[in-house]
Order: sequence, then C-alpha cells, then structure tokens
Amino acid sequence: MNPTLIATLAYGILALAGGIFGYIKVKSKPSLISGTISGILLLAAAIMQAMQVSGGLLFAIVVTAALVVVFAIRLVKTRKFMPAGLMLVAGIVTLVVMGTQFPTSG
Repeated sequence: MNPTLIATLAYGILALAGGIFGYIKVKSKPSLISGTISGILLLAAAIMQAMQVSGGLLFAIVVTAALVVVFAIRLVKTRKFMPAGLMLVAGIVTLVVMGTQFPTSG
C-alpha cells in the first residue's frame, strides 16, 4: 500500500475520531462537525488515491494543510497540546509523507 494513502487514511480517521471524541467529552458540536467534515474529506481523498484518480493526492494535501493551519492557530490560542498539538504534529507528519511522494515535473 502506498505511504501517502496510509498517511491520508490515518489522518482522516484521527480527524473523524477526534471530532467524535470532542463531542462526547465536552459536547462540542463544532468539534463534531469539523472533525466529521475534515475526516470524510480525507477519507474521500484516500479513496481517490486508491482508485488512482488524478488529483487525489493534491486534494489530500490541501485538506491536510488547511487543518495544519487551523490547529496551529488553535494551539497558539489555547496553549494546550491536546487536541490541537497532537493534530498539528500528525498533520505535519502527514504532509511530509505526502510531499515525498508528490510528483514533480522536470
């Protein structure tokens, strides 16, 4: 299995689970909504990659990069590692894996 596919799946599942956990723990509807949407988008990107659909990796990179920005801002505001720091680190690792596999021209 392709490393980018594994990274996309893992981060998508983590985002989805994090949103559900945030709702269960503190009844955060924004956490549930954003975690569900971002998780589903990443799982869709993983499916696109598995089916070798053009743009699947790029879609995963865009969603992951957006999440990295959101979690970086949230970490600065809250200064709490959980969940923002964890998702930030996982997102950066995911982007690194994706970046090593991204096709370049030339």
